[in-house]
Amino acid sequence: RLFRRGANKGRADSQCGIAICFESGKGMPVDHDEAARLFRRAAEQGNPRGQYAIGLCCRDGKGVKQDDDAAARWFGLAAKQGHAKAQ
Repeated sequence: RLFRRGANKGRADSQCGIAICFESGKGMPVDHDEAARLFRRAAEQGNPRGQYAIGLCCRDGKGVKQDDDAAARWFGLAAKQGHAKAQ
């Protein structure tokens, strides 16, 4: 509930948190489209966790059309902010 409330208020960390729940099916049905939408919202706010996660979605074609170029762009943005897995 807290993640959902924060996500609705535009909080990037909350958007990532609830997106992970949608991605894994923890506490709700799996919904890759909604997970990708929330990861993208967080990423567009400059959140490195969201940038890395939407990069994975783009790379793997989960919830979005598979797009290696978009994945590389998102990974690059996350890496510039020090996200270890994106580097």
